[in-house]
Amino acid sequence: MTFPVQFEFAGQYYHWHFLLETLAFIVGVRLYYFLRKGANDPISDENRLWIMLGAMLGALVGSRIFAVLEDVANLDQLNFLMLYASKTIAGGLLGGLFGVELVKKIIGVNVASGDIYVLPILVALIIGRFGCFLMGVAEPTFGKATDFIFGMDLGDGKMRHPVMLYEIFFAICLIVFFQSIRLKNLPNGDRFKLFMLLYFLYRFLIEFLKPYQSLFLNLSSIHWAALIIFIYYYKFLWRLISYLFPSAGKANSL
Repeated sequence: MTFPVQFEFAGQYYHWHFLLETLAFIVGVRLYYFLRKGANDPISDENRLWIMLGAMLGALVGSRIFAVLEDVANLDQLNFLMLYASKTIAGGLLGGLFGVELVKKIIGVNVASGDIYVLPILVALIIGRFGCFLMGVAEPTFGKATDFIFGMDLGDGKMRHPVMLYEIFFAICLIVFFQSIRLKNLPNGDRFKLFMLLYFLYRFLIEFLKPYQSLFLNLSSIHWAALIIFIYYYKFLWRLISYLFPSAGKANSL
């Protein structure tokens, strides 16, 4: 396989990335509507549309901001084209989260709304990350050079961590996990919170296998996005820790 992987159409060669990104969005949206048909959704159709609009606008802004901050060395060369082309899933999820919360406050929705999005996000993530993988080192999602058994030549002659494939495997594991607990009687919103914590924990750790630029305190913009999520969900995180390790909760109450 030669990176970046392309396909031929009408005598021209094109990258798979854009096609798979588009497919990821379409499949994710269709899966959301399929799941919603059989769900007892406490949120009206109109409010769901407003919430989705907030999520998309927030994701659009967040994905660009955190992607630009990944390349702080070239901020002085930033232009509209670079800003438009730059995007990161972690920033998109963070921006989408705050976009949703802002819209919910405006329209007066007080119930959690994220559980139904977990599976569509994960499926879309897998499709989109496969597109990133096919770009090799032409897409800034590759890993550091390594002699690890899973190292791959992604187009520059060096054996590198294929972190895109790691993320696909992790997303598949999350799908299996969330499907295994689908019948559990969890409080509304807890599945989405758990997804966000697990995904951003993964992104925080895997970032150390990438040749990232430090934004502050030797941490990248993705590291800081993860820390923002941990702080935002600190109450749920503590509840989760207390559930997994009861002695920790008892010690805190003494």
